[in-house]
Amino acid sequence: MSRWAVLPAELDPRVRQLVVRLRRLKDHSGLSLRQLGARTGYSPKSWERYLGGRSLPPPQAVEALARIGGEDPTRWLALREVAAEAWGNGRGEAPAADARAPEAVLPESVMPEATTTGPEILTAGSPTGAGSRADGTPSPTRSLRVALVAGAVALVLAVSSTVLLAVRLLGGAGETAAPLAASAASAPGSSSQSAPTYACRVERVDGRWYAGLSPTRGAVLANGHAGPEVAEAQCLLRRAGISPGGIDGIFGPLTETAVRRAQQRAGLVVDGIVGPQTWKALRR
Repeated sequence: MSRWAVLPAELDPRVRQLVVRLRRLKDHSGLSLRQLGARTGYSPKSWERYLGGRSLPPPQAVEALARIGGEDPTRWLALREVAAEAWGNGRGEAPAADARAPEAVLPESVMPEATTTGPEILTAGSPTGAGSRADGTPSPTRSLRVALVAGAVALVLAVSSTVLLAVRLLGGAGETAAPLAASAASAPGSSSQSAPTYACRVERVDGRWYAGLSPTRGAVLANGHAGPEVAEAQCLLRRAGISPGGIDGIFGPLTETAVRRAQQRAGLVVDGIVGPQTWKALRR
């Protein structure tokens, strides 16, 4: 079975996140590229560029695919907005070390009708297809590509083994292992570190509440994220009288439940994701 092509290593993580999620949504729809083009009004070639990370999909295309997949377009448009900002600041490029490892562990089934030739699609089946010579032997480009993917997979496995070993050496200290795993998930390739501590210093500035951890008003946060932006949201939730659990900077189930309650109270779409509108409600 064929797989999705590995995304460019220099792609910004925010753009990468959008493309990977669009790929999954396309797979879940069961549509071919041609059928997807007919349903959305964007050509199969355009979708090849969007799902290959070579071109940023317009908002209308993202909204159309979200509706086909039965998803609320609001959260998808928020992800696209964040990706557009990263793309505009350098066409989505970021240091390769920030993007190589995650992609190796996200294999996706690719649409069988894909016709792109050359290094963008890893083909399977016909020995004379793209990536092979006419005599059926693999081309040097394809061999190099496969070697790079294998190396990335090996790197991810090595990092995972290091994290698991560190957790075991902690002797089952659950309160330490959880932040460690969260740190490893948010920073692939990093070594194990102690979880940072956060303190809420809530004050009102220019009519808005700030907790002194992050001034952001548009970062998109969801379950699984970690960092000072998450701690900022947790502080503001607690200020509003909604407990997110501890102020640990880790977006877990308790924080998601608190976000949903805050969204319901403010009359927003209740999706458990902190976006621009939720930040506005929290800082108000």
